Amino acid sequence: MPKKFHIATFGCRTNQADSAAIRQDFLDSRFEETQDWADADVIVVNSCTVTHRSDQQVRQLTRRLRRDNPSARLMLTGCYAQRDPEGLAALQGVDAVVGNTRKTDLVQLSLGQEASARTPGSSDYAAVYCDDFSRVRAVDLAPTTQMGGRTRPFVKIQDGCDAKCTYCIIPSVRGPSRSVPPQQILSQVRRLVESGFREVVLTGIHIGTYGLHMRPRYPLHRLLGEIVEIPRLQRLRISSIEPMELSRRIIDLAASCDTIAPHFHICLQSGSDRILKRMLRPYGTARFASIVEEIRERLPDAAIGTDIIVGFPGESEGDHLDSLEFAQRMPFTYLHVFPYSDRSGTAASSMQGKIDPETRKERSRRFRELSAAKSAAFRRRHLGRTISLLTLSEFEDGRRVAISGNYLKAKLDPKIEGNRMIEAQAVAEEGDCLIAQALAPA
Repeated sequence: MPKKFHIATFGCRTNQADSAAIRQDFLDSRFEETQDWADADVIVVNSCTVTHRSDQQVRQLTRRLRRDNPSARLMLTGCYAQRDPEGLAALQGVDAVVGNTRKTDLVQLSLGQEASARTPGSSDYAAVYCDDFSRVRAVDLAPTTQMGGRTRPFVKIQDGCDAKCTYCIIPSVRGPSRSVPPQQILSQVRRLVESGFREVVLTGIHIGTYGLHMRPRYPLHRLLGEIVEIPRLQRLRISSIEPMELSRRIIDLAASCDTIAPHFHICLQSGSDRILKRMLRPYGTARFASIVEEIRERLPDAAIGTDIIVGFPGESEGDHLDSLEFAQRMPFTYLHVFPYSDRSGTAASSMQGKIDPETRKERSRRFRELSAAKSAAFRRRHLGRTISLLTLSEFEDGRRVAISGNYLKAKLDPKIEGNRMIEAQAVAEEGDCLIAQALAPA
């Protein structure tokens, strides 16, 4: 009887792509996946460490997993495992801590000595498998079509980051920027399309640097141009990208090619020039605004989202109001708002002028209210219009959930199957999504 495995994933789309590769490794080794962690022989937690809250959530789930399944082999991997392996190894019930540098070894490590029932209060430490990135020079793409029920597979094209943003721990837990060879990416996308997927999402830690370390260089716009030529690919979505790396060639390609989703998530972080300098962000608000305005001019219905860090050390009330006013002025369709989270080892961690939690909370509330208003206005612009939707695997309130190219969420007749690209009319608004009616049988 095959052994069963379960994967719990935290964090970004790159982690989701990593989990898909881990899933494929286990399946190739004749394990069977289970969605019930209490029934698993091996449990893998793919962790995130971008904020204190994500660390806390990983620890809470780890304790729950051990309580619910005392006999499984419990393995922690991902960015938290890379940042603090010894701290996680001290958690009661953990069998192994596997850093990002050793993720491809998870199956082999899972076949080691089996975990046994734990004694409450045991102080046993887990085995630690975590190297530094000094020998990491490349990143390969594990061929997979196993997406755990998802209808929008994430393809990791790049990993790591060379930037020095003062608030960010990610370069130290993901290593230097490195790119997947283009032929591996093209083969993976072809494989996914042949398996019936309609939309593919390209992801990475710093995807705008794709191909810049290759010799000769192979820039992102060239990769995108080759991917959209793959037959039967209906939609290609680009995940978060830095403003200075969103080239005019990428915007031109998106404006001229229906395959590329009109959706750009461009990382701002602050609308205050003074705070951007403290963050070591390589642009000012004027340059950022020119990029956003060019997108809006070329693609009037594009979704334009951004990230905002609230309460960065030294952020005065005036800085906050400057940032809020700038975000209000920009034609954003949504904001991802993050209260500043101190990460030991970053430059910002040692800065003076830390903002108290209540002030961070209040400033975050203002930005979230702004985001809700901008999202609602963008949604209402589409009422009565025909939109192209990809149906997802989920249901909400008894309806099938779908997503448009410009990142509008919609609900449809539940009889419509998942993973279908359909034309529909937006007939009403309900909460944070549209109610739509298919114009033809899917």
